[in-house]
Order: sequence, then C-alpha cells, then structure tokens
Amino acid sequence: MRFFLSVITLVALFAFAFAWDKEDYEIFDLVSAVENSEGKGTTFYSWLGVSETAKSPEISKAYRKKSLELHPDKNQGIKDANERYARLGVVAQILRSEGRERYDFWMKRGVPKWRGTGYYYSRFRPGLGTVLVFLTFLTALLQNVVHRITYKSELARVRKFILLARQAAWGSKLTGRTEAARKVKVNIRGNPDVEGEEQEYIPGRTVEMLVQGDEVYLLEDGERHIIDESVPLKPSFTRTWPIALVMWLVGLVRGKKAETSEVVEEEESEAVSDEGSDEPKAKVATGNAVAASKAGGRRRKGGKR
Repeated sequence: MRFFLSVITLVALFAFAFAWDKEDYEIFDLVSAVENSEGKGTTFYSWLGVSETAKSPEISKAYRKKSLELHPDKNQGIKDANERYARLGVVAQILRSEGRERYDFWMKRGVPKWRGTGYYYSRFRPGLGTVLVFLTFLTALLQNVVHRITYKSELARVRKFILLARQAAWGSKLTGRTEAARKVKVNIRGNPDVEGEEQEYIPGRTVEMLVQGDEVYLLEDGERHIIDESVPLKPSFTRTWPIALVMWLVGLVRGKKAETSEVVEEEESEAVSDEGSDEPKAKVATGNAVAASKAGGRRRKGGKR
C-alpha cells in the first residue's frame, strides 16, 4: 500500500510541476499566430532580428525599428496589418519580461501543436507500438509487485502454521522437542495470537499435521505433504504474464512441431511396410499370369489338333 501511495504522490507532483498555466497557453497561441503570419519556423527572436542571447536594450531597439516597419499607417490596405503590429508588441513585451524564460524553455523542447481541440506535445508522440511496450512493462512490473506482496503474506502464514504444529506437538514453549513423529491438529485460522494460549479446535476448521523432527507435514487423504518455506512461490519476472505468454507460445509451437514429426514418422513407417507387403503380392500376381498364359497355349494347341 505504501508503494502505491508513493507512486501516486510522485505522479501528482510531476503533473503539478509540469502543468501548463495561463502564460504557457498565451505563448502557444502567440507562437502559432507568428508562424501563420510570418512563415513556419519563425521565432520571436528571428522576427525581431536579434539573437537568442540579446539583452533587453537590444530587444527594445529592434522592436522600435520593426514597429516603424509594420506600423498600420505605413501599411494601409494590407491585410492583417493591425494584428501584426499588435502581435509584435506582445512578442517584445514577453522577451523583455519574465515570460522570456518560459518561452525559451518551450522553444528548446518543442512548442506543443494545436490538434483540433487542444495542444499536444509534438516533440515526442509515442506510436501504438511504444504505448503497448510501455503498458506491457508497467503491467508486468505491477504484477511482480503483487507477487512479492503475496509471497510475503504466504511465507508468514507458512511460518505460523509450522510454529503452531510444533507447539501442538512439543508444547507452547517448544520444550518437549522429540524426533518421534506426532500427529497434531492445527486451527486453519492460525490462532493463537497470544503466546502460551492453547488452540481452539473448531470442527471443520482444523487440519491434521505431522511433526517429525524439524519437518512438518500436512496430512490429506492419507498422504503427507511437506510444509516449509519453499511452498510459497517466489516472485520472479518469469512468472509475469508477458514472459508466461511467450513461454506458452514457444511450448505450443514446439508441441505442434513434435506432432508433425510424429505424423511424418508414422507415414514413413506405413510406406515402408506397404512396400514390403507389395513385393510378395507382385510375385503371386506374376506367377498367376504365367500360369494362365501356359494354360491358354495348351488350349490353342489342342484346338488345332
């Protein structure tokens, strides 16, 4: 539980730290508008004609020069002249304020693009294959975490059953230890929780066990099943569903290949047996044909007489 809470907390902090605020959206809109009017790839710096390391005085000087060039009075009759002039003032204001740092951040990492209903980060857009690989790895990792939690729980339960069986055989303080085999009954609910208390043998909720030296067995249908710390399955990535699926497919392919080879071997053996049985049949047929031809010859000779 603590692990999942930690993951959720980190995700929330990450999302909060990298969330887009109102200023970001204004920059996105302005970048899109500048590229639409001045050409794709136009930056705030290239539009003003300054370098990315230009200081505020240099930016102000470039703005004054550019504003005279784009002033609506000098561009009468030109479409969107007023919008371009107003847009230039906003660009200059951003580059001369704290918004410049935010703009530089997005310019280096890639400004999100508008896709119908909102902005999407365009620098890296994972494809279907990448998403499937990520989800496979994530689900396998979570499954492994569940396996670890289950293993710890089962291991604690096995240890408790072993202790209860030994307490039932040797006493609550384990002072009557012996190598002789002793049958005992253990409550499946795992009581007692308090040291020194005796177990409550409730009908239908107790199991028979055998204690013999250090070994403890579960008695079921006259058979003994050893109970030790090797009973719970240890967590391993080979038990996660992607690896298990691959192993199952490999086993399936090998099984089909084995069946195919067996069929081929059976057909070959049948063919060999058929060849061996056809030889005497051919000899018999040949002998019959020779006998018939001789008989026919005798008849023709007798007829001529």
